Amino acid sequence: MTDALGEALHLMRMSGTFYCRTELTEPWGLTMPDMADCLWFHVLTSGRCDIEVNGAITTLEPGDVLLVPGGQGHRLFCGDAETPLVTTLPHEFETDNYAILRHGGGGAVTHLVCGAVKFDHPAAKHLIKVLPHVLYVRQADDMRATIDLMAAEARNLRPGGEAVITRLADVLVIQTIRSWLANDPAARTGWLGALQDQQIGQALALIHRDPAQPWTVERLAHQTAMSRSAFAARFTDLVGEPAMRYVTRWRMHVAMNRLKDRDSTVSEIARGLGYESEAAFSRAFKRIVGVSPGQARG
Repeated sequence: MTDALGEALHLMRMSGTFYCRTELTEPWGLTMPDMADCLWFHVLTSGRCDIEVNGAITTLEPGDVLLVPGGQGHRLFCGDAETPLVTTLPHEFETDNYAILRHGGGGAVTHLVCGAVKFDHPAAKHLIKVLPHVLYVRQADDMRATIDLMAAEARNLRPGGEAVITRLADVLVIQTIRSWLANDPAARTGWLGALQDQQIGQALALIHRDPAQPWTVERLAHQTAMSRSAFAARFTDLVGEPAMRYVTRWRMHVAMNRLKDRDSTVSEIARGLGYESEAAFSRAFKRIVGVSPGQARG
């Protein structure tokens, strides 16, 4: 795994919007709502479960993990039952964002750990956007220890159990994405493929680490030991856009993230991204994003 891809995974620090430990008895059904800018995850620790996303049904077995990277709504069920919106059902809240849900018709028991998480860093957000609509990993050996720990915590409520489960869930999300990246041919195309290219991946890592640098095609080519023309052609071929357009767009990704910090002025953000004036930054921002920095900040 190249530095650029490894760094994108390293930056996948997530903030949990919602975690839920579920005890479901057949027949049962749930509908998960749309969660914009979130990733849904489901870990089946015991029992049976079908998940329907965009009309396609995946059957989970104990030890399986399924992610819905786009956060779109979907259904979970086992047997012939209604699928009420999960937010309409009574939960036992252990903390503000961790709950226990018990639901179903009284038959065989299924245990799931579910949740919705957000990613803050631009590299992590971009990685999530290029993942498939559904990411399913079946009983992966390198994830077995994490899943076993989660299953043990889910079976036995102990002090601090919610902290253990939420942290294990975060680890499993990253392990699932890493497993998909390592094993699916689709992960070797487009932006993901560019991250894994020895030379273009190095250039992307340089841009991601320090977008404020005065990058030029010549400088990036030199850093990757390529000629200017060869670098420019290969970058465009793998990434899908010219290098300098990517640099500008990446700066705007970072700017969008920094605009959330109300303590930073637009002028400070502009200087922090290598722009000599707020006006030049604002023009580039509007060209890429479609609105001014002030409008984006709201």
